Amino acid sequence: MIHPPRLDRLSALLEGLAPRFFVRHAGLLSEVESHAAAEMDFLRLHLITSGTVRLSLAGEREQCLSAPAVAVIRGDVACALSMSDSEADAPVVMCVEARFAGPVSTILLEAFAQPLMLSLDTSDSEMDLVIRLIASELSQPRCGQPALLARAGDIMFIGLLRHLIAQPRTPFGILNGLSDMRIARALVAIHTAPQLPWTLETLALEAGMSRTAFAVLFRDTMNRPPGAYLAQVRLSIARKAVMNGCRLKQAAKEAGYASTTALSRALARQSFSVG
Repeated sequence: MIHPPRLDRLSALLEGLAPRFFVRHAGLLSEVESHAAAEMDFLRLHLITSGTVRLSLAGEREQCLSAPAVAVIRGDVACALSMSDSEADAPVVMCVEARFAGPVSTILLEAFAQPLMLSLDTSDSEMDLVIRLIASELSQPRCGQPALLARAGDIMFIGLLRHLIAQPRTPFGILNGLSDMRIARALVAIHTAPQLPWTLETLALEAGMSRTAFAVLFRDTMNRPPGAYLAQVRLSIARKAVMNGCRLKQAAKEAGYASTTALSRALARQSFSVG
């Protein structure tokens, strides 16, 4: 019996994000780890592998996170991590910055407009494996530790996205869309080939739904109509191409615009709405 290929909900998105990871802290948290608000185009991932951490966010009440746990905070939110008063031993923490060079980073960053505090447990075998790997590495110095931890950032990020797709924690957005297999099929089609002439009908066909039912479910899940999402993806791709030195004609082709005039109009509309 031939089984249909399994839907890969993340690979095309990850390619469009082009994430890079930078370990800012790894080990005992003996002093306050403060992060000022900066631009919003990156995420801070704070993984607590041992002990309890006090987390302070600008304008919000301080809260405690006990291992295993992870906090995901967008770059434009100031935060600080410190030891809990009740802890005799310093907690063990890995703090990673996830920066995105790809064109669709805005789509993911929207999902984390509010900081996410996530208590983890051993019921998620994948995340448990990632946490145990990092915890073991942080427990004592070893040869090649910086290189391994740098790669652990990639693994932690993918594991976290998988976890949030399986158990969405936001009311709407890309992770919610990918959690619904019908909407996910349409999203993967857009992410894989945004330059194709997608219509509501062809996207509904990808989802295996009627045109009307798909439009309603997509809007409720993603908080925008399918056409608006497709336009956002295409415009992000085009803007990135232009920033990288491509001519408008090439950028329009890569993003799926019918002409340079159509792309110019889309760029002008965005500039007007931002202004």
